Amino acid sequence: MELDSEFLLFDLSLNLRSVTEFFKSILLLLVLLNPFLVVVYLIDIIEKLDAGAFRRVLVRAGFISSAVFIVFALVGDAVFSGVFQVRFASFQIFGGIVFLLIGVQFVFKGPNAMELLRGESKHIAGAIAMPVLIGPGTISASVVIGQRTNVMTAAAAILVSVFICIVTIVFLKRIHDYIRTKREELIQRYFDIAGRITALLIGSVAIEMIMVGLHAWLKEGI
Repeated sequence: MELDSEFLLFDLSLNLRSVTEFFKSILLLLVLLNPFLVVVYLIDIIEKLDAGAFRRVLVRAGFISSAVFIVFALVGDAVFSGVFQVRFASFQIFGGIVFLLIGVQFVFKGPNAMELLRGESKHIAGAIAMPVLIGPGTISASVVIGQRTNVMTAAAAILVSVFICIVTIVFLKRIHDYIRTKREELIQRYFDIAGRITALLIGSVAIEMIMVGLHAWLKEGI
């Protein structure tokens, strides 16, 4: 009877730990996806596309991002060390440089910078997925999620995180369209200022990523 009770308590503790890791993983990835920041970067697309077209493009970008995150969650360590024969620190340095370039472009050119960086509109779903949703931070988070949870939990956490992000962006698009009909000039001014301020923060994060990557790279030895 005591053995049964101990087994039940152990099983309950294990399940509780899995649930905790599941929600922690969702929160980790969702914070890095940051739908409120993504809206600033997608303002040119938000203004050009109607609600239906924007939703379809965003859903496709969500599918692409989810697939990439799940792959890195499952085989992230093997991809870097085994397949590509590169250190994760090198990925951090390159990712930081990409973020830095995006931040610099946005500071000086405003929301139009993202349109130039994404390229042609026919590739818009893939361009939203990378580099807006898929970046060094979210890829790193996916690897961490894969390391600390099982396959099903990792995949479920990633899918839920991306779903929440997409739904939030679609909702913000609706709010934007509603307010824009009445206060278009105010909306334009807000997104321009918010975007440039956000770009300064992104640039700072980019420098930090580069410095962390360089520190790890030098510590491991060339």
